[in-house]
Amino acid sequence: MKTVAAADLAIFLCIANHLSFSRAAVELGLTPSALSHALRALETRLGIRLFNRTTRSVALTEAGARLYSRVKPAFRDIDDALEDLNSFRDKPSGKLRITAGRPAAQLVLLPLASRFLAAYPDVRLDIVTDDALVDVVSAGFDAGVRFGERLEADMVSLAIGPYMRSVVVGSAEFFQRYPVPQKPQDLQGLPCIRHRFPSGAFYRWEFARGGIELEIDVDGPLTLDDVGLMPGPAQQGVGLAYVFEELVKDQLADGRLVQVLEDWCPYYPGLHLYYPSRRHVPATLKAFIEFARNAREPG
Repeated sequence: MKTVAAADLAIFLCIANHLSFSRAAVELGLTPSALSHALRALETRLGIRLFNRTTRSVALTEAGARLYSRVKPAFRDIDDALEDLNSFRDKPSGKLRITAGRPAAQLVLLPLASRFLAAYPDVRLDIVTDDALVDVVSAGFDAGVRFGERLEADMVSLAIGPYMRSVVVGSAEFFQRYPVPQKPQDLQGLPCIRHRFPSGAFYRWEFARGGIELEIDVDGPLTLDDVGLMPGPAQQGVGLAYVFEELVKDQLADGRLVQVLEDWCPYYPGLHLYYPSRRHVPATLKAFIEFARNAREPG
């Protein structure tokens, strides 16, 4: 078997992480055709196919999956060794990859990241928004941002945002056509804007009051996969929306939207930065953790 360079295996790992030539090409700064050519050359040198490829999908073969399971930890060790060199620098440098849901990125992560990059100009921060729950280790991320109650037990987490709540809102014009709901069950007779998860499941609106917890399966003319898009249609009278209060504070303040069922919408723990407990923490991530912790401390 001909010699295989580490760079060839790095290309293989990137494609395996994304299972997408286009996304892997973006990360590596190559064209998809150049990436495909490099993979074919690697498979030729190894004498075995590593991926099954069609026009619509990319999947590891059995041999590719075995190679991935053996090579990925070795490259992680190399990355950790290189990261150790950051301890000799005055300030950390290098790349930091974080995954976050789109509302999390908009409301908390991006404002924090902007201040962090001003303090650490040698860091390159790569934020990938995905509303699906992401395994940060297998997907090649250093950390993620999600709500605290949705984290795995083997993750270390740090609160980076205040307590939050979701609120039910509609336009004044909407309530001229429809009655104001007095209890969550009343929503089932009103047009609502639905939220669909990446899995295809619909979000059931959650309410709580006096120890009573309810989940309401709403219906309506519009379904969106991004909560951040909902205030606009709600303001235009399409239906009621259930959104993070922070997203609509300006519209509530000036009357463009009206809040209902307020006593059924309690506050809950906010967003957390999380990262694997069993892995070496890169210097860039250590700096971000410390920066986020200090940003929450008063004074």
